[in-house]
Amino acid sequence: MKLRLTLLFFFFAGAAFAQDSLFARRLVDTLTSPYFWGRGYTHDGMGKAADFISGQFKTYGLQPLDGKDFMQPFTFNANTFPGSMDVAINGTSLVPGKDFIIGPESRGVKGDGKLVQTDSIHFIDRKNRIVVTMQDKLTWSVEQGVADYTAIDLLKSVVKEQLSSISINVENKLFENFKTGNICGMVRGTVKPDSFIVMTAHYDHLGGMGDKTYFPGANDNASGISQLLSLARYYVQHPQPYSMVFICFSGEEAGLLGSKYFSENPLIPLSNVRFLLNMDIVGTGEEGITVVNATVYPKEFAMLKQANDAGHYLVKVASRGKAANSDHYWFTEKGVPAFYIYTMGGIKAYHDVYDISKTLPLNEYNHLFRLIVAFNTALMKDNTAFANKN
Repeated sequence: MKLRLTLLFFFFAGAAFAQDSLFARRLVDTLTSPYFWGRGYTHDGMGKAADFISGQFKTYGLQPLDGKDFMQPFTFNANTFPGSMDVAINGTSLVPGKDFIIGPESRGVKGDGKLVQTDSIHFIDRKNRIVVTMQDKLTWSVEQGVADYTAIDLLKSVVKEQLSSISINVENKLFENFKTGNICGMVRGTVKPDSFIVMTAHYDHLGGMGDKTYFPGANDNASGISQLLSLARYYVQHPQPYSMVFICFSGEEAGLLGSKYFSENPLIPLSNVRFLLNMDIVGTGEEGITVVNATVYPKEFAMLKQANDAGHYLVKVASRGKAANSDHYWFTEKGVPAFYIYTMGGIKAYHDVYDISKTLPLNEYNHLFRLIVAFNTALMKDNTAFANKN
């Protein structure tokens, strides 16, 4: 695996790439590989991803945003599951990630117990403080603390009889002050280097649940990182009047932590940011894109739609209001104009083990890339820039 990854590194280092879906596909394949283990907290997945992205920034020719290092370090707590993940219901062993997920707040537990039904979807093992919940879909997340119980979400379709017993061996570990960081680079502007257009995406995902199951995170958000890296390479080769800033956030899945840290400890003056464009879950697009904050910044949304109409890029550019659903949010709260773009249509895998590169279509990758370039160009040509910022 390490040899294959090294070969991919050399492949990426070559300067002969076209900005196309082949580039994105190989990036997504790499970032979702077992080597990065879901870009989370065990197997050093997040750290390996940070090193990889920093290496790409350096290879492309970006400058560190602080002039010294691509990494902006910070820490936070995270509950993790590095070892055993064994659950059996009614004597039948279950498959982690496919048949069940562990509640991200859960404490570790080992033992046998009886399950008592409390309502139509909940069962309790009182002795071991275990709550089992029947679910139509398994969706995992990250928690920063540990509860005094263990929660299990069980897929309804695997249940063939009344739940009566449970056998469990789950290990957890609370990482206190988990060390990570945002990866920040820049292409300096040729005319107005102190004015910035910022492109962002989070590189972290959920990591592993036990020592045999990990969550690849292809659409969420290897797709956004791939698009950001494509744009970074392009702008190194085509410097713009404004400085183009690229930030890959950590800690998004744990509560938008990396973007919050950067917004409170900015490496550039936030008042000089013309616009920020956040890309999260952008691997499909047959039904177009949705733009969060479109109603907050109607002028820029009109510019984006005009760019799309002129280039015939995407079938739809849909408007959505303000929402705290990705890393743009903290910047909006600081008065930085920002959009969050996500694609629509295609696969529905989300925060599960099925969000894999193989089924991620990337069918509108090229068109989204061109739309973003066209939009950024329009922003820099806007003579009223900075005049009416919220």
